[in-house]
Amino acid sequence: MIIAPAYAQAALPAPIEASLSRANLTASDISLIVTPVGNKNASRLPASVQVIDSRDTDRQSTRPSDYNAVTANENNSSQNVTKTDNLATNITTHTDSQSALITIEQRTIEQHERKIHTYTNDPYTYQSVEGIPTVVPDENPSLTNDDNSAVSTDNASVKISFSPLLNHQPDVPRTPASTMKLVPTFIALDTLGAGFVWHTRVYHTGIQVGDTLMGDLIIQGSGDPKMTHERLKQLLYQVQATGIRHINGDIIVDSSIFESVSKDPAAFDNAPLRPYNASPDGFLVNFSTVGIKTHPLGNDHASLTYKPRLANYQLPNKIRTRDAACGQVSYSLSPQWQAERLALNASLPKSCGEHVFYVAYPDAKTFAAHVIAAKWQALGNTLSGQVISQETPYNAKNTSKLVHGLTAITMSPLPMVSYPSLDLTQQIYDINHFSNNVMTEQVALSIGAYDTTERANMPAKNSTQKAASLYQYQPMHTDYPAALTHISQWWQTNLSTPPPYLTNGSGLCRDCTITAANLSELLTYAYNHPSFDAYVDSLGIAGVSGTIAAHSERLPDSAAIGRAWIKTGTLNNVTSMAGYVKGLSGQDYVVVGMINTDQALNPYTARPVLDAVLDWTAQR
Repeated sequence: MIIAPAYAQAALPAPIEASLSRANLTASDISLIVTPVGNKNASRLPASVQVIDSRDTDRQSTRPSDYNAVTANENNSSQNVTKTDNLATNITTHTDSQSALITIEQRTIEQHERKIHTYTNDPYTYQSVEGIPTVVPDENPSLTNDDNSAVSTDNASVKISFSPLLNHQPDVPRTPASTMKLVPTFIALDTLGAGFVWHTRVYHTGIQVGDTLMGDLIIQGSGDPKMTHERLKQLLYQVQATGIRHINGDIIVDSSIFESVSKDPAAFDNAPLRPYNASPDGFLVNFSTVGIKTHPLGNDHASLTYKPRLANYQLPNKIRTRDAACGQVSYSLSPQWQAERLALNASLPKSCGEHVFYVAYPDAKTFAAHVIAAKWQALGNTLSGQVISQETPYNAKNTSKLVHGLTAITMSPLPMVSYPSLDLTQQIYDINHFSNNVMTEQVALSIGAYDTTERANMPAKNSTQKAASLYQYQPMHTDYPAALTHISQWWQTNLSTPPPYLTNGSGLCRDCTITAANLSELLTYAYNHPSFDAYVDSLGIAGVSGTIAAHSERLPDSAAIGRAWIKTGTLNNVTSMAGYVKGLSGQDYVVVGMINTDQALNPYTARPVLDAVLDWTAQR
């Protein structure tokens, strides 16, 4: 156990003490570390962001007058990496001999946030109380997860070691909420690489006769964190492009890459319909979530549309309306997933108007089967059998099916389709910017499945399964104990603090713990890593984007606006943040703050404490 140095208990800066007092918190409730990193003359952080509003020149920010101290890496990936659905195409970089500054319109931020939270062609079901602020006034938002001496390291690339500027209770294990996501996302970048992609491969048994497959279609799940329903459609379209329009057999989904990772969706907070409680899976489709869009009809009814559609499952297309306030889905629709139909046991408040409710299906494999069947049919194709989703590799010898004739021909040795995912850089942008829990779990599990550095020490069962598989390309199978052990081994190999205690990697847990010293050391190590650009660009920008966008509303004159790259975390008794700040002096800082209490926190009073920490740091 690490013993905190004496100065860790020194008085906190006055602005932070004052914010703690206003929140009815004490210094014992918080752990803080602020540590300089890098070189003033060679910052690795992206260019700072200035927010302006040309609709009202009186409201244009005057705060960036100190930006002449800013230095920026001209090659940072905020300029060069293309991301999905972010602000990269809407920013302008202004440079002079002393600084680099990104200018962004306030209306662009507003449009970006609306796009995220509106049901569009490819819905992002971000799983965060901070990312989707749609809590009804009398609902407890604490039930959701946002769904955030010098620390030395053996990393040879670290050039300069600084003593912490602020170091308060750094070694107290605390519940981190979604700041835990910083751990598996960086370890994945280090072990798998920023350009890593998951390949979902499709095989077949039997033989193709004309446009008919006389046999089964086999989809081998890869653990892809973001197989949205639109991307699934593209996968099946590529199958159709091989000439197959009719399958005289079954579609079999092999999700065996992840073993026994399904969980009770009600276990965390008794809210099984909320998408942040979705289980990971070897073939996770659309985060196991349906978007239900309501359309008022004007006759005390509203029509309902669904994305994605579910085949062989009844979804009501109309609901009665009533006079009431529009709340969360459990209040407004009271949905129940029954064996063959979705039951809506309440009328819909008229005030909902056109609105989208996101509802998680309780079982990832059954959900995937329904969506695959619907997408295959929507492409104009037919299937004589059914979609079977299983957690074992396809093996004709072990199947109970009666196969004969052409369908008895063994499985194709090479895949007919190999469909790549978005690369890891894009995936962790979604994870950290919008705090997507189930995507984080997919990445954490994938570290155990795809990192080859420790394979010589893997359990024998994995080696046996790989050797016995019919597949030409077979990743290692993994489960949570194996994946978390892999993460812990990485920590012990690369860092000096004792490893944190993870249970799933996303922070959606109350028994997982990490120290401020842990996060500070990880972020310091990452600062000097070749994949740092991908990592820092995945974080929200204070007052601009991600789950830290509201920082400017809480603290309008904060020096950290546009100068801090932060991951946040929120649970009922946790408020946390960790990331990087560019000080007005040009010095970069790693900043970590975690508040834990024995009773429920009010996030609207606790969050300003950490805002004060960011502001104080940015002023250095």
